[in-house]
Amino acid sequence: MSTPPAVLRMVEVSGAEALWLLEGSALGRLVYTRRDLTVVRPGRHTWEYGRLVVRTPAPAAAVPVTATYHVDEVRAATGTGWSVTVAGPVDVITEPDEAAHYHRTLAGWTHGPHDTLLRLHPKTVSGFRLVRAEA
Repeated sequence: MSTPPAVLRMVEVSGAEALWLLEGSALGRLVYTRRDLTVVRPGRHTWEYGRLVVRTPAPAAAVPVTATYHVDEVRAATGTGWSVTVAGPVDVITEPDEAAHYHRTLAGWTHGPHDTLLRLHPKTVSGFRLVRAEA
């Protein structure tokens, strides 16, 4: 007698759990629209004082006033893991001492002259766990 194959499901998590997952990770992707094209840039992040601080190789002038940040951790072998998306208004961190702090604490990528620090003020937070359920 063989065992039935596992079925993969997405299970929605609460906003609090989504933020907990986000806080436990360090890498994600900044997503925004520029000239009717979707732009996706890698980012390193930290969650502080109810805001998400992201360091990304995107031109500061190109990032619109609202953006989305996506983080996930999916195990290729099993298809299980989680996914979190945060969206809201964004501002560029320009204050020198604050920028120096985040440049020290968030490793980043440089892309030409672009190495931008952003503060995302979450308006929406959503997340899912990717789980296996027996068929």
